[in-house]
Amino acid sequence: MTTRIARPAALSCALVGVMMLGGCGLQPSGVEEGPEAPTGLAPGVTLYFLDDDENLIPQQRETGQLGSISDAVGLLLTGPGNSGLSTGIDETTVTRVVTSERSEVIELRLPLARHQVEDAGVDQIVCTTAATHVQVGGSPEIPVQLRFTDISEEPAVCPVL
Repeated sequence: MTTRIARPAALSCALVGVMMLGGCGLQPSGVEEGPEAPTGLAPGVTLYFLDDDENLIPQQRETGQLGSISDAVGLLLTGPGNSGLSTGIDETTVTRVVTSERSEVIELRLPLARHQVEDAGVDQIVCTTAATHVQVGGSPEIPVQLRFTDISEEPAVCPVL
């Protein structure tokens, strides 16, 4: 009776030994290159406003989370607050922005007509969109197309990223 028990146990030990020895021929692979990893946890979003010379200036808004492009542009539309910066975007109470990404273009549907946004304001929206996209691991060079309530702009990239 002991040989019946000993045989399966010996077979199991032999099988484990063969498997362990078989693994000795494996070599570690090299470091694989890939796209940059997402930046991880973010204390908030980066919005772009204008200084006195109408230069684009990034401003961190502490939200406790990264949020989406729609969230970031919605915050941008609320204005610069007491930051000492300005905006090229008319005041609005409607801040809902619809975002979609298609064929390597980020498209934003804005609750504003084109005449309510100066050219510098267009850059603010494009750069805020690009900055949020970069924070989740995307490319800063992705074009952003703005669709106003009356017209659509050609896709553009952020001039400062």
